[in-house]
Amino acid sequence: MPNRDLTSSADLTEHDKGTGAMRSQRPVYADFLPPCNNACPAGENIQAWLALAQAGEFKKAWLELVKNNPMPSIHGRVCYHPCEDVCNRAFTDSTVSIHAVERFLGDMALEQDWKLPKGKKSSGKRILVIGAGPSGLSAAYQLTRMGHSVEIRDAGPVAGGMIHFGIPAYRMPRKELQAEIKRIEDMGVKMTLNHRIEDVLAEKKAGNFDAVFVAVGAHISKNIQIPTRDASKILDAVSFLSSAQRGEPPKIGRRVAIYGGGNTAMDAARTAKRLGAEEAIIIYRRDRSSMPAHDFEADEAIEEGVKINWLRTIKEIDEGTFKVEVMELNEEGRPQPTGKFETLEADSLILAIGQDTDTKFLANVPGIEFKEDHTVVVDESMQTGHPGIFAGGDMVPSDRSVTIAVGHGKQAARHIDSYLNNTVYHTKKRHQLVGHEKLQLWFRTAAPKVEQERLPVADRTHSFDEIMKNLSEADALFEAKRCLSCGNCFECDGCYGACPEGAIIKLGPGKRYRFNFDLCTGCAVCYEQCPCHAIEMIPEPGSKRKKV
Repeated sequence: MPNRDLTSSADLTEHDKGTGAMRSQRPVYADFLPPCNNACPAGENIQAWLALAQAGEFKKAWLELVKNNPMPSIHGRVCYHPCEDVCNRAFTDSTVSIHAVERFLGDMALEQDWKLPKGKKSSGKRILVIGAGPSGLSAAYQLTRMGHSVEIRDAGPVAGGMIHFGIPAYRMPRKELQAEIKRIEDMGVKMTLNHRIEDVLAEKKAGNFDAVFVAVGAHISKNIQIPTRDASKILDAVSFLSSAQRGEPPKIGRRVAIYGGGNTAMDAARTAKRLGAEEAIIIYRRDRSSMPAHDFEADEAIEEGVKINWLRTIKEIDEGTFKVEVMELNEEGRPQPTGKFETLEADSLILAIGQDTDTKFLANVPGIEFKEDHTVVVDESMQTGHPGIFAGGDMVPSDRSVTIAVGHGKQAARHIDSYLNNTVYHTKKRHQLVGHEKLQLWFRTAAPKVEQERLPVADRTHSFDEIMKNLSEADALFEAKRCLSCGNCFECDGCYGACPEGAIIKLGPGKRYRFNFDLCTGCAVCYEQCPCHAIEMIPEPGSKRKKV
């Protein structure tokens, strides 16, 4: 239903409410946008699949979920779930653990070998996807569903991109990662690994491809100049994590320093502990409130014995001695030097100050433009300045996360499909967002979320075993039922039972209700009884007041 300029009953005076023989307003059923759906970078219809899950229809819930995201087992683990940050349930007790239910569905699908939905009839079109990370995999999946033939080519030895090379196994076990990737391959996506592309246009021509989607990610660690006598003691975080994943970790010594304050810094420190470092010390030039890492990442690192030195910056290294300057924040929150110095001892330093993308191979493609940070400029359709070449994920100007990359892949697939069909894809207009203040939770009952079990701290630092445990079926069902269905009717019968005039007609399961306006007096009781705000009161059409 399109957005409308609606007047709520709170805006009407008691004289205008129409509780007598004259109706000045009428109720209408409306659909609104829940905040979880609005916040999901992958564009999942979270409320829809939660509704199916709470009914115990787990396979149907999974099928609804994978319309937008083919990798729920992965995302249930590595997504930082911005959907939960805005969940209206927080104003009742605690947010719905959306990521945990998503992981439950994803793991159940793998255990029971559920298949991804088949695509449309072959279009005869061929698309080259460069990069087998989350954005490339997402685009390949969506394009295959549209009936196109897709081939992914990647320079690495395994698919998964930074999910595989940058996220440790204690957060993302490789069994589930590769299983969800294989399921995309099983749809007919051809995967060619260990294939570095140097000339995109030549590759496109040789393969007779109709379009190209480039999603090579950001695999190159940023560098920083620190005066040192022994550069061999300095490692970059991405290479360190990748070598640890391959089972070929470098020698880091007993005491390791990590420079940076992001999630990669936390992963590097925790990985160093698992590789035998007795001490792992994170050095970060701002305070915790300014830290780019998520709070739970820092909390888990501290639980595992990682030390964090806030408001510190490394000035120079003399063999195993680090000269560190104490910083302070100015009024704008920027770190400023104080001239005070400390020393610390460390056997090696891991730099975790961000990643760059290697886009040099696109430099000779006519029309493609770059930002100062080497990211590729794209338009609203994810297309570069060269017709038929699209780009997404970490290599375009945007925030960076696995889920954002998946959303880019889906968005690019829609525009590539339109490009191949000589049409223009138009994003559907969204419904109006519904906030917690519009809910009328007359049935409000505290039911705090189920906490996922975690591996005990004492058992973590000696292995890469997964820390977070899956929900049981009973807990997943309970958690799904905590969803308030914000802004959309879930057929609770509140309006039906509350109407004093019998003006509400039930249309059957899944069909909701309709109003009999010959009986309706516009009293707004149904509006006041609707817990999820799926009813609005609007002025009576046609005249200011209407006899009933």
